[in-house]
Amino acid sequence: MKHILPSILLILVFIFGSCGDSTKNAEETVKKRWYKGNLHTHSFWSDGDEFPETILDWYKSNNYQFIALSDHNTISMEEKWIQVREDSVYQKSFENYLATYGEDWVEYKVDSGKVQVKLKTYAEYRDLFEKPGEFLVIHAEEITDRYEDKHVHMNATNIQEKIDPQGGNSISEVMQNNLDAVLQQRKETGVPIMPHINHPNFYYSISLEDMISLKGERFFEVYNGHPMVHNMGDSTHISTEEMWDQINISYLAAKKPIMYGLATDDSHNYHKMGSKWSNSGRGWVMVQSDTLSAPALIEAMERGDFYSTTGVSLKSLDVNEKNLKVEVEPEAGIDYTITFLGCLKGETEVKEFKTVEGSSANFELTDDILFVRSKITSTKLQENPIEDIKYESAWTQPLLND
Repeated sequence: MKHILPSILLILVFIFGSCGDSTKNAEETVKKRWYKGNLHTHSFWSDGDEFPETILDWYKSNNYQFIALSDHNTISMEEKWIQVREDSVYQKSFENYLATYGEDWVEYKVDSGKVQVKLKTYAEYRDLFEKPGEFLVIHAEEITDRYEDKHVHMNATNIQEKIDPQGGNSISEVMQNNLDAVLQQRKETGVPIMPHINHPNFYYSISLEDMISLKGERFFEVYNGHPMVHNMGDSTHISTEEMWDQINISYLAAKKPIMYGLATDDSHNYHKMGSKWSNSGRGWVMVQSDTLSAPALIEAMERGDFYSTTGVSLKSLDVNEKNLKVEVEPEAGIDYTITFLGCLKGETEVKEFKTVEGSSANFELTDDILFVRSKITSTKLQENPIEDIKYESAWTQPLLND
């Protein structure tokens, strides 16, 4: 009996210990779930050309887990009516909208032969589409401001109250004033609200110096799917990707937190497709989060637990203090190039540290490296490209050498 009792105890310890390990592994698996989302989208609430419900249905049907409708200078909570355009495309769109959602949902009237429709508010379309753990609609606003002939646009994701454009006496002051307003609302409400700078090369309004001057910004669009944003720059303006690296070299020298790079659609056009139009499905983020909620997604992105993409999917992305490992989810017949780029300590130029032809690669940080990030390019053509960006790509976030 003296020998049996210890044996039983050992068995129980082993069983419950194994259960504990299983629970831990299950929790780690949950934390590693990737959520696909677009943070920049427009509807009839501003200058988009489709109803919010139709747009949300497209994203949900195309395997997105979260979407932010970010219309210009509105949070889609007041009453707004739109007149359906006489163009047959929009007449047909309304007929489909009415047929899909029915007379009980669609509120409209006909006046002098013109159809007018009352738009559904954020609260209404959110409740229609959200499903816990599967699809999330995040409240957002594109704060749309100007300085002289320059355009200054900033998204506020998970916004709680409308923020009016703050203005200012220069581009950098306009940017900072709007950023401060978002951060102030975050402080007052205690709710994670994420500001990000939109398409700095839109009309080449925002310079590298303007971006470097910011205090408190963590995100900007390294890729935007609008055909007028000049992601690639031109002979006299740097690309947004080059701007990203130069921002971080400057930020780190000034001991600021690094800037993260987003890919977004900035979709406006849902009927005419092609390189001249701002369509859905061009750029998105993949966020690693334990739950599908706005606070959890924002907190994950603020940790850098996401990558941005125009089509390349990652099977795994392992990051620790001294190592960055990338593995692509390969497609048959498609080749991949994984490049590790960054900057050495004490320098101001970006270098290509390593390039691997294949679907997986690993990079070890040495003590002389300031930061490194990975860009993955494929031989797969984008279905609906803009500019001269022909092939699908992805970008990981910078890893610092602390």
